[in-house]
Amino acid sequence: MSQRCRLDDIVDLVDGSLRGVCGDELVSSLNTLTDAQNDELSFLSNSHYKRDLSVTNALAVLMTESLFEELKPDCGIIIVKDAYLAFAQVQRYFYPQPQSYGIRHASASIDASAVIADDVDIGACSVIEAGAEIASGTTIAAGCLIGKGAHIGHDCQLHMGVKLLADCQLYDRVILQAGAIIGSDGFGYAWSGKEHLKIPQVGRVVLHDDVEIGANTCIDRGALGDTVIQQGVKLDNLIQIGHNVEVGALTVMASQVGISGSVNIGKGCQIGGQVGTAGHLKIGDGCQLAARTGVMSDLEAGGVYAGMPAMPHRVWLKTSVLITRLPEIWKKIKNIK
Repeated sequence: MSQRCRLDDIVDLVDGSLRGVCGDELVSSLNTLTDAQNDELSFLSNSHYKRDLSVTNALAVLMTESLFEELKPDCGIIIVKDAYLAFAQVQRYFYPQPQSYGIRHASASIDASAVIADDVDIGACSVIEAGAEIASGTTIAAGCLIGKGAHIGHDCQLHMGVKLLADCQLYDRVILQAGAIIGSDGFGYAWSGKEHLKIPQVGRVVLHDDVEIGANTCIDRGALGDTVIQQGVKLDNLIQIGHNVEVGALTVMASQVGISGSVNIGKGCQIGGQVGTAGHLKIGDGCQLAARTGVMSDLEAGGVYAGMPAMPHRVWLKTSVLITRLPEIWKKIKNIK
């Protein structure tokens, strides 16, 4: 963590305005409202936690003008446009991304033909196979596998146990959390009448700049072309992405989503936990899918969907109410003569 800094520097960082405390005070870190000490900051972005404001010992609290006017707190306040965004900015200041220094553990196995920048860190028992390329600023944690011909860009982070398989490509600033598998075979078989004949999966997985992949998430390589995850996509833990899927820029997915092969997902989509899709369909730009939505056909851009099969969210709300009334309705129907 960085050294203490002046409160005024934090105010400048988040483009805020200070109320009720001197800007020369020193800040050590950021903490929750209930746990913050008198040299720490906190934040209030959800009114559910506003009761905690009265008991906080924080030096100052990040919050919006509207919440400030509503609550009239007597502690130090930094007024910001978006308290959660400001929290993220401050947290990144105190906990910057780790730097690489060219440390190579003695137990790492590195093929002589691999091309690795001098400052790349490689952890214990990691394996770097023939023809792999790793650019400057990247860190490879313990127990990782970088397959033959794989390419890793600048300033990437591969956490413990990551598998980046043959020929797959990471652009810059990609983060792979522990246990992620990039480039496993797609689930492709043809029925011969006697057996399921495996189709060789010869494409790649390509992850563009600033993508983050959660722990134990699996992304299958394409059968022929590539599986492509565009710039800024964020995937949670335990997600399955099938072969030849394309995910548009800045889309986010929560845990346990399953995307079948050859699905095209647009830009800026928000996909809730345990959403599942059939294969070979298109989800338009900006779609929002509630948790456990089942997508069986194409979805138009900008829609908000829920249910199984997926339907407009308002329709799903009405349908859900009706479902709870079915026993009552059925009882009435039975009595009709």
